[in-house]
Amino acid sequence: MDESHERIATNIRKGVLEYCVLALLARRDMYGLELADELIARDLTASEGSLYPLLARMQQSGVVTSRREALSGTRPRKYYAITDDGRAQLATFADVWGRISHQVDDTLGETS
Repeated sequence: MDESHERIATNIRKGVLEYCVLALLARRDMYGLELADELIARDLTASEGSLYPLLARMQQSGVVTSRREALSGTRPRKYYAITDDGRAQLATFADVWGRISHQVDDTLGETS
């Protein structure tokens, strides 16, 4: 990917990352590294370092909660869960994304 493609992709990822985190947490609670690995595998973030500040902001805004849990002798992990407010935000995002993505697709189709 050239520099222009990467800049545009990075800007789009930054705009949707929070909602992708909420979508993953809507499926099940996940710990931080597990979330990071999933997002990296989907090419939605480049590193786990950018995820933890986002999770802290999301927790402060009340869309996620966290808890510490140790499973069968492992060291405790911090698990994140979506809240009711987070589910409402995710539903709103899905509605807006659906409309905007169609509008962008239509607009791009007009230039072809």
